Amino acid sequence: MKILFIGGTGNISTSVSSLAQEQGFELFLLNRGKTGVKIPGATVLIGDINDEKKCTELLKGHQWDTVVNWIAFTPEDIERDIRLFAGRTQQYIFISSASCYQKQSASPIITESTPLHNPLWEYSMQKIACENLLLSTYRNSGFPVTIVRPSHTYDTILPIPFGGSRDSTILDRIRRGKKILVHGDGTSLWVLTHSRDFAKGFTGLMGNPSVIGNAFHITSDEVLTWNGIVRILAGAVGTEANIVHVSSEMICKHFPEYWGTLLGDKAHSVIFDNTKIKRYVPGYSATIPFRAGVLETVEKFATLPGLQNVNEETNRAIDNFLDIVEKF
Repeated sequence: MKILFIGGTGNISTSVSSLAQEQGFELFLLNRGKTGVKIPGATVLIGDINDEKKCTELLKGHQWDTVVNWIAFTPEDIERDIRLFAGRTQQYIFISSASCYQKQSASPIITESTPLHNPLWEYSMQKIACENLLLSTYRNSGFPVTIVRPSHTYDTILPIPFGGSRDSTILDRIRRGKKILVHGDGTSLWVLTHSRDFAKGFTGLMGNPSVIGNAFHITSDEVLTWNGIVRILAGAVGTEANIVHVSSEMICKHFPEYWGTLLGDKAHSVIFDNTKIKRYVPGYSATIPFRAGVLETVEKFATLPGLQNVNEETNRAIDNFLDIVEKF
């Protein structure tokens, strides 16, 4: 089965690429070749998907069983992909986001039929617009789309809502016993999924004709509080967390860049019903508990180039904010 990944070497997609190779897919990766991640056995096509003319030439003569775009974010990206791949693939998988789900509902249990509505986060609204365009094109012309909505999936990111997930700033604060912000009272419920678990469900969708026109989320069934998440992270570092609780509203007032990610997403309790992915991919189960998975992530932050940086500007911003909070 001939598969094209646009991207394929990121936090989530690297695990999917590796598993696809193990399972015998003929895998092509179209990317700029800048991450330094190598997928043994995959054919790498060096190119920028945003350069449509060059990619048209680069992909000339290829037909695909499945195309997955890991880095499509806007309807303009989707329009370009439809031009590139209509009639040239049996399946196009769009990576959407579970942040698109409406969070303020009567129940925290989310299924694929939960309404898509998140006006607080532009990223989510753009993903919803992409889904709508793809499903409309599927209905009108048969463009063979499958939609996948990852939730908070980790491997080479720190699964935290605040303070930087792609550097070691928070790990450094934990090690030094400095205060760690947790939004609200820390008791809201959240789900974290290791990328290797996500990969098991995802590869089961590739090349599966029964999933065309369908949407899926793929998550763990383990449900944690944010207090629990931060304490487990601190345990992986080898110490205890010095947690300070601050309302999400106050955090976003001082750090407006978190308005969407907190008030539009992580400030709300979520529990995912994974019945649908388990029905279409028999045997799918997330088996890596956060306590085990985060140990691997902390080790990667200690060893992989580019993840060890401590952002002193972020440190100062957190400390200054905490000084303000303590005056109230």
